[in-house]
Amino acid sequence: MKRNGLFGLLLTLVLLVTGCASVPMSSTEDDTQGKRFAVKPDKSSIYVYRNEGFGGAITMTVSLDGKVAGQSGPQTYFLWEVAPGSHEIASHAEDVSKLTLTTEAGKSYYVWQEVKMGFWMARSLLQQVDEETGRKGVLECKRAQSAF
Repeated sequence: MKRNGLFGLLLTLVLLVTGCASVPMSSTEDDTQGKRFAVKPDKSSIYVYRNEGFGGAITMTVSLDGKVAGQSGPQTYFLWEVAPGSHEIASHAEDVSKLTLTTEAGKSYYVWQEVKMGFWMARSLLQQVDEETGRKGVLECKRAQSAF
């Protein structure tokens, strides 16, 4: 009996760490378009991606400039076309991780949403990454649906 209880506890912990959370997804066409990495000359593109399996059972709310964009899950990304200038991205979990980007026209920016262990639930950390790292991470993901 003790052995079955321990097995059940371990299975539950594994599922919490590696399970799959479901979030609303964009169409296959939108995902394909986003992975072309094209930027309009008068706009900036911001990609926020979450390509790790750790914390797969956890969804996290993501916002841009104080407006909720949607929920991220494992292997998902957001793409926003914005006017050049200052933009604040926030990841809402046990904590709120914020990152401010100053974007330029015709350029893409990549932000990795890392899942971290928290006290009561998952935490997150937003980190700007270089273009090569960002593109590779986005290609590992599917596009999540965004409110804008």
